[in-house]
Amino acid sequence: MVHSLIFVKTVDVLILMTFTALVGFLIVPLVIKFLYKFEFWRKEARTKTITGDNATVFNQLHKEREVRVPRAAGMIVFLSVLATTLFFYFLPYFCSNFWCAQLNFLSRSQVVLPLFALIVGGLLGFADDFSQISGRGKYIAGGLTFKQRLFVILLIGLVGGWWFCFKLGWTIIGIPFLGNFDIGLFYFPLFIVALLAVWSGGIIDGIDGLAGGVFMIIFSAYGSIAFAQHQYDLAAFCAIITASLLPFLWYNIPPAKFYMGETGTIALTATLTVVAFLTNAIVVLPIIAGLLLFDSLSVILQLISKKIRKKKIWLCTPIHHHFEAIGWAPFQVTMRFWIIGAILAIMGVIIQLVGKL
Repeated sequence: MVHSLIFVKTVDVLILMTFTALVGFLIVPLVIKFLYKFEFWRKEARTKTITGDNATVFNQLHKEREVRVPRAAGMIVFLSVLATTLFFYFLPYFCSNFWCAQLNFLSRSQVVLPLFALIVGGLLGFADDFSQISGRGKYIAGGLTFKQRLFVILLIGLVGGWWFCFKLGWTIIGIPFLGNFDIGLFYFPLFIVALLAVWSGGIIDGIDGLAGGVFMIIFSAYGSIAFAQHQYDLAAFCAIITASLLPFLWYNIPPAKFYMGETGTIALTATLTVVAFLTNAIVVLPIIAGLLLFDSLSVILQLISKKIRKKKIWLCTPIHHHFEAIGWAPFQVTMRFWIIGAILAIMGVIIQLVGKL
């Protein structure tokens, strides 16, 4: 009986992934037409870093592409996932077949919250991308300021933390090999800190194909964890996010037709945080999403060094741009980061699953 269930759920996931990928490939031409029609790129190249210094090295690497490649293509992920979710939710109303009902994965306990995070994050990210291409705001050639972005993420974190801690009553954190620990109200700030940490890693966008591949690996890992925990609906949700990134990646590899932008990064990082808590696998998040942490820490350490030592540690941050600056071709950075990300994700999944035995 158990084997039959696993077989059915595996087929479910594969069907949903295939459907989502096909939807994505149908959506992409429309998104490209929309982005280019409304010139969804910065009208001026990025000239300043987050601290207000001249972005000299970055400009040498990306000046031309900054003003010619549209952003906000993260809407491909957002629209593909939403279309798949709604299609299979309403399908049983028109079809009585076993598979029609079986493929509906929109469960209240597993999917509603991460789907909500994806939608809210995507809409907020789109607003930020729009403000950048319209030249509004003060942060780097338009867009929300860093403080404004931080406020938005804190707001999402407050809502998410409140929901988990006070609405769902979750206060337990599982630590592999050690067991579960009740941390009480500390669960609330932990969610906010985790969201901020993951969101800060969203800066991994910026080289053709980099962000799409990294997020595919991360969500594949958490989908595997959810499936092993018999959270099949959540596993399906992670799987369709992974599948939605396939058509995005097809057009994002060199030379990229578009960039993910804040539309994608805020949506995906907010969703990832929720998924990590739903699977009680928050402890292995720094491993599975190690590249996000790596990129984020490189910026933090660079800022500290410039503040205290008045010197840079790296030529340019996030650190993937440093590797470009020392001579790595963009595709070398991307593919090597993919490999490192895959190794870290496998390690994280192993620790999470074996640590629960």
